Amino acid sequence: MFSYRHAFHAGNHADVLKHLTLIATLRHLMQKDAGITLIDTHAGAGLYRLDGDYTETGGEAKDGVVKLMAALRPAGQEPAAAAPAIDDYLDVIASYNPSGTLRVYPGSPFVIHHLMRAESRDRLKLFELHPTDSRTLSANIAQLEAGRQIAVAREDGFEGVKPLLPPPPSSTGSKRALVLMDPSYEIKSDYGKVSACIQECMRRFPTGTFLVWYPVIPRPEAHDLPRRLKTLSNQAQRPWLHATLAIGQDPTHGPDDRPGLTASGMFVVNPPHTLKPVLAEALPQLLLHLGRGRGKSQALESGGG
Repeated sequence: MFSYRHAFHAGNHADVLKHLTLIATLRHLMQKDAGITLIDTHAGAGLYRLDGDYTETGGEAKDGVVKLMAALRPAGQEPAAAAPAIDDYLDVIASYNPSGTLRVYPGSPFVIHHLMRAESRDRLKLFELHPTDSRTLSANIAQLEAGRQIAVAREDGFEGVKPLLPPPPSSTGSKRALVLMDPSYEIKSDYGKVSACIQECMRRFPTGTFLVWYPVIPRPEAHDLPRRLKTLSNQAQRPWLHATLAIGQDPTHGPDDRPGLTASGMFVVNPPHTLKPVLAEALPQLLLHLGRGRGKSQALESGGG
């Protein structure tokens, strides 16, 4: 069960969609001074070298953040016009690459840390079960010298998140939490675990913001997951938002070549009211710059509440 390593996929189009959505959500939530409990159930290693052995093997960043950065932030030229959410995402990525050369990609833990506020006493809890990635994550987080602001646990995030909800009250007495759930889906049971965990999280803390990333692949469980999440949200009378991005097939691939992941989705329970218009502006631009060949598309829908 430990064969999956996110380093193979760091910075790909799915990471672009996931992290852009995460940043836009956090930006809104952090407009209020009250602290937030932030939870990443499948944190990975935290930081990834885009010129490392793992990423070079798959080269998936070339069809994701590298392609987007080249289109909108060409070296030695003025940045091109882009949706504010895309600019914000690229600013976060650029902050980890001060030389101007794209060598490092921040995973979700470091994206979240970049936006955390010490004065509001935001807290981040990271779960990672993979033995190697957990050790790497702990070492990477230690370099931040964040103290008690960030905690790392080598534990199953599906189980570890539950005792953290409802979160402790902030200094103002309010309770606020954001949970990011993006397992590898390496085994089919992950799909059922996601929906069951979200259901339990909503039961424990109905007003929390829950973000779920999932791959769009020809597997019944993958197509059923967003439908299940919609049903759970509607039954709980909670608003939801569902965004998908498909970059299409690589036209240079032959009929016998494995296409790799070409599409993914983000499902958000209790999204900020600003998130839909933000993504409605950003998604068509992502498709413009990342789309290729047949099958490219983007979609955005919302409901519930």
